[in-house]
Amino acid sequence: MSSKYEPLARDIVRLVGGKENVSQAYHCVTRLRFILADEGAADEDAINALDGTMGVIHGGGQFQVVIGPHVADVFEEVEKLVDTNSAEAAPATEEKKKPLDAVIDFVAGTFQPVIPALSGAGMVKAVMALLVVFNLIDSASQTYQMLNIFADGVFYFLPIMLAFTEAQKLKCNPILAAAVAAMMLHPSWSAFVSAGDPVNFFGAIPFTLASYGSSVIPIILVVFVQSFVEKWLNKHIPNAVNLVFVPMLTFLVMGTLAFSVLGPIGYIVGEWLAVFFTFLSENAAWVPAVLIGGLCPIMVMFGIHNGIAPLGPVQMAQLGYDSIWGPGNIVSNMCQATAGLVVSLRDPKHREAALPGSITAFMGITEPILYGTNLPLKYPLYAAMIGGAAGGLYAGLSQTHRFATGSGGLPAVLLYIGDDTMMHMVNIIIAMVIGSVVTAILTFVLGNIFDHREQAKAAEQAAKNAPAGADANAPVAPTPAAETTTGTVSIVSPVTGTAHPVSEASDAAFASRMMGDGAAIDPTDGTIVAPVSGTITVLFPTKHAIGITSDDGAEILIHVGIDTVNLEGKPFDITVAQGDHVTAGQKLGTFDRVAIEQAGCSAQTMVIVSNTAEWATIELEADGSITAGDQLLSLRK
Repeated sequence: MSSKYEPLARDIVRLVGGKENVSQAYHCVTRLRFILADEGAADEDAINALDGTMGVIHGGGQFQVVIGPHVADVFEEVEKLVDTNSAEAAPATEEKKKPLDAVIDFVAGTFQPVIPALSGAGMVKAVMALLVVFNLIDSASQTYQMLNIFADGVFYFLPIMLAFTEAQKLKCNPILAAAVAAMMLHPSWSAFVSAGDPVNFFGAIPFTLASYGSSVIPIILVVFVQSFVEKWLNKHIPNAVNLVFVPMLTFLVMGTLAFSVLGPIGYIVGEWLAVFFTFLSENAAWVPAVLIGGLCPIMVMFGIHNGIAPLGPVQMAQLGYDSIWGPGNIVSNMCQATAGLVVSLRDPKHREAALPGSITAFMGITEPILYGTNLPLKYPLYAAMIGGAAGGLYAGLSQTHRFATGSGGLPAVLLYIGDDTMMHMVNIIIAMVIGSVVTAILTFVLGNIFDHREQAKAAEQAAKNAPAGADANAPVAPTPAAETTTGTVSIVSPVTGTAHPVSEASDAAFASRMMGDGAAIDPTDGTIVAPVSGTITVLFPTKHAIGITSDDGAEILIHVGIDTVNLEGKPFDITVAQGDHVTAGQKLGTFDRVAIEQAGCSAQTMVIVSNTAEWATIELEADGSITAGDQLLSLRK
């Protein structure tokens, strides 16, 4: 299934600087996340222009490439091209990384891999609560107890999973780290804690009686120290006996430190956090929900959410519920989805991107709607942030709690069933409705304001461009193709062939308008001409794609063929260079259509308006036979 994304993966790896520039690579639900030795070696503009990418983001010390819901398939191909656990370039990356970025990167790398397990266990907890509420099972039954084991196993043994992922992040042995965590959860230690009798190691080193099941902070401290101990041992113990003595000494040293110093310190810090969380819940419960509800999209854009979201599981480990992250996050997601839905209803031009993006956001994945619609248009993002803060305020004031970790989509409302009551679920639904209603109203109102403002700017610009003494209401004489009429930019066809709406393009990424609106042309001739007068701003090394910024501000991408990037420029002869200024109709080069088709590729050529969001309307003026130089599109502000 993922093999069709192999060309995209190969291009991404090449454009981030090659496999030698990749220290680490992994993915979340919509993005490829790279740790690069030198981010300056990555070609962001070229990555942005790739078929199948939605943008590049810097955050949390990571170079993030936004892909969308099929990111797992793309990553499967990326893994084949790079060593995702390579440590060769890590020192350079760490030196460059800012302290805050380093912390966020560490927290994200430790917690993100265990989220699927926590989500699955959380949903089992939600199902159990439903079964009890509707009297389908008895909480004293063996069935209930077994379901509880299914769910609680993840939470009780959470220290082992965190030890494993943290060790991977710190590049020490994850099996040894998990083994040390297993010591802290051993039944015999639990028996010592239950008995309450003092434990003295060798009669001299006191071990503090503390339970570490379901804990978070103690194991993070232990593995952090273990990474230094283990690396020191590996450096000083000869290879001939390394396999035996490094694990043995690691267990002896870390076991002693875990029960005598590090574990107790982590336990105390956890207790302080519990006091803080309790104080916050009782005295300022509205603060986290309002901040997360309102600012979550900004946090996502800068990767800050990776450092804040784990506070939810930490609070859950201490108090059994999460009021820090979950409520505000789900309200924010619903508001972003609502904003996109309203845009799709009020603006047909953005419907094809906004509608599927909003549906995905309702399921808890907001990046497509955020980067595809809300952020480019701006007003839906503002509306969603205000609505998210309003819904978050209700969730906070009603002290709504989430009792299991999971996604931030509609199905996650089940995670708010707990404390033998349905009120938390009712309250989160009310908060979501409040946020969505506020968002919908503001999206509609702000959309009209933005539209009127853009129209006023266009009229003002038209008045400035009109000849002195001219009647602004007089009809405008026709102008040559690719010149600007009042508020209008004409785009001519770069090739001769048959024109279609871009929605009929053979490539799904173009057909979905992910890259922007425009047209698709089935060429019958191999000559390429400039669609506008402007500057060549992008010229791919493979020569299959040319970007031109017109003198009127239109950003036009000519993409010749589908998957022609794989042909390494052989069928193309481009006679202009990046930075050249060209005039509409000027010859840019040629391509061998027959050679492209013989290579198994389509020669279908896309003409895309890359800055689609900046134009009020983009109309296809030709649907059928067209000659290079004829008017193809009309853009209006």
